[in-house]
Amino acid sequence: MTIQTISTRPFDGQKPGTSGLRKKVTVFQQPHYLENFVQAVFDTVPLAGCTLVLGGDGRFHNRVAVDIIVRMAAANGVARVLVGQGGLLSTPAVSCVIRKHGADGGIILSASHNPGGPDGDFGIKYNIGNGGPAPEKVTDAIHAATQAITEYQIADVAAFDLDVVGRYAVGEMIVDVIDPVDDYAELMQRLFDFDAIRAWIAAGHTLRFDAMCAASGPYATRIIEGLLGAPVGSVVNGVPLEDFGGHHPDPNPAHATELIAAMRGGAAGDDAPDFGAASDGDADRNMVVGRVHNVSPSDSLAVLAANATLIPGYAQGLAGVARSMPTSCAVDVVARELGIECFETPTGWKFFGNLLDAGKVTLCGEESYGTGSDHVREKDGVWAVLCWLNLVAKTGKSVDELLEAHWARFGRHYYSRHDFEAIDAAAANVLVDGLRAQLPTLAGSELAGKRVVLADDFAYDDPVDGSHSAKQGIRVVFDDGARIVYRLSGTGTDGATLRVYLEQPERDRLGLDAQAALAPLIAASRTLANIQGLTGRNAPTVIT
Repeated sequence: MTIQTISTRPFDGQKPGTSGLRKKVTVFQQPHYLENFVQAVFDTVPLAGCTLVLGGDGRFHNRVAVDIIVRMAAANGVARVLVGQGGLLSTPAVSCVIRKHGADGGIILSASHNPGGPDGDFGIKYNIGNGGPAPEKVTDAIHAATQAITEYQIADVAAFDLDVVGRYAVGEMIVDVIDPVDDYAELMQRLFDFDAIRAWIAAGHTLRFDAMCAASGPYATRIIEGLLGAPVGSVVNGVPLEDFGGHHPDPNPAHATELIAAMRGGAAGDDAPDFGAASDGDADRNMVVGRVHNVSPSDSLAVLAANATLIPGYAQGLAGVARSMPTSCAVDVVARELGIECFETPTGWKFFGNLLDAGKVTLCGEESYGTGSDHVREKDGVWAVLCWLNLVAKTGKSVDELLEAHWARFGRHYYSRHDFEAIDAAAANVLVDGLRAQLPTLAGSELAGKRVVLADDFAYDDPVDGSHSAKQGIRVVFDDGARIVYRLSGTGTDGATLRVYLEQPERDRLGLDAQAALAPLIAASRTLANIQGLTGRNAPTVIT
């Protein structure tokens, strides 16, 4: 094996966010760009002699990146790499494989729900030995290394066949090309009542799972059509494509329009499937759809928490639950009735990972269509869909009936997120600074016909590692439990995205249109932040 040392120089703007480093494909195609980040990982994390898991969502540039990373791993003394066949491993599957095989970490190649293709996005992140995203102290150290890098190491070795499962010698390193679904499917069979779901399907019930030409396709096909016996064609868009078939692989009402139309069926809905679901680019997000209702992520977490003991993997009950701060408080109500703790964390799955590792929570979720549990250390789209299928099969109730029964018992939290995408970053920062300046005078004031009882910039003290996270989003909380939350998001690659989260709890008025129920809060949110005046936008880009 010949190891080459290549001279390089730092690139600007390489600081990874909570979801890793995301840029346009053309940025990653620059000479040395990907290599700089990967070498920074090897310089920061002691992986010599260790086992590494590698895979991605199959988007454009995935295979090129896999080849580069394998050769760099060999040059940096990694002992073994487990890589998904064809370079494919969903994000939750990477976490599963790390945990099952006792790997020391993993590299995930994905830009999650962002579009793919030559003009689309690409991403990379490092996960630690618990299977979850690297904590901030590690990502900060990786970023510091990218700013000081002068060279990287890469091996000149014979190629191996990424498309054939087997063991290969790459220099002195072992590469195991593994079936991307096997370990994950085995785990799912231990968690869920597959017999009950099979019986529900055999009784003639139908379902539609839209994989959006992304990573969940092979997982859903193997499990839903294979192990559970659903008819072939129940999984649509099931073959991963480098450009996701032109889809925006984000399972929400704005982008999963074909699924929602199919679930609404004809005038009476007679031709609609009984159950609908979708997952995103790297299979860590989910959307569940009934014939009448689209299940919001906040409601999904609450319903799963309230009914968890119907699922074999959670039959003993929940240690606790956690939600990201912008996620609605619907699960808080469930936690109070169950007598368990509910943790409110910043956005980012690494915060849940600490709580899961410490045994403080069993279920967790965030409003951006991500739900998970202690089975892995990432959110998990296919797992969440199987949770709902398990509940439907065990109760005999439809998605809509489960949701409406939950609202009747716990009340309904009307909820929506309004995204103002690709706005000028400087204007976005001025807007947020202006909101922060108003915080001291907001508490006790009247807004949207309600009294403000709390106005702050959310901060979090981690109960496990003691870390402090400040400026995690601006909260305006009202005396009836309603909330307006503002947060700048880092998941895009163009400009800034301002996310405005709106929540209105109701005990009696359960059948309203969500946007109508939230109308006073929507108007107040735009006036308070002067959104149109500072960004020029009089309406959000996307409403979910």
